[in-house]
Amino acid sequence: MNALELLQQSPVMPVMVIKDLDTAVDLARSLVAGGVRSLEITLRSDAALEAIRLISQAVPEALVGVGTVRSAQQLDAAVKAGAKFAVSPGLTPDIAQAARQAGIPFLPGVATPSESMYAADQGFTVQKLFPAEAVGGVALLKALYGPLPDIVFCPTGGINAANAGQYLALPNVKCVGGSWLTPDAMVAGKNWDAITDLARQACLLQKG
Repeated sequence: MNALELLQQSPVMPVMVIKDLDTAVDLARSLVAGGVRSLEITLRSDAALEAIRLISQAVPEALVGVGTVRSAQQLDAAVKAGAKFAVSPGLTPDIAQAARQAGIPFLPGVATPSESMYAADQGFTVQKLFPAEAVGGVALLKALYGPLPDIVFCPTGGINAANAGQYLALPNVKCVGGSWLTPDAMVAGKNWDAITDLARQACLLQKG
């Protein structure tokens, strides 16, 4: 699987912060039940790597990835834990080299045309626009399509059920990232059926 195929799995990739390991597997199963297979587990909690390990073992039908990768060491640890793809808020030479060596789909974060061109030069033409809404959102992506038509984006940051469709209608967007599929209150309350419903609704968002 390459990075483009990763984005084509579903219209929305949940950006997940797992704080309680007891919820990790059930949360993953509830999302998969709703049709969302690609799960980005961010390194924003101490439980993240163990959550990746648990989900990759217990929910084989899920594509478990790691997010908020900020170093080559973090990427290596996540791959060893079972991560099948990786996402970063930015891109450094060290991370670029590590991502190429890891051999898994990697989405570098970009926010400007220059950053997008640098990432493409490093071999990554499928990118994460971050933080999407803050740096220009739909208007920026429309503007980037002219000079950079070969770059494909997964915008993340400020995207929700109300505005996701505007992003997905763009020719250079194949998927959006968002945290609205896993609301803290639903996860804490273990309201898995409600999360499955959110995943189903997200899968109804059509590309183009």
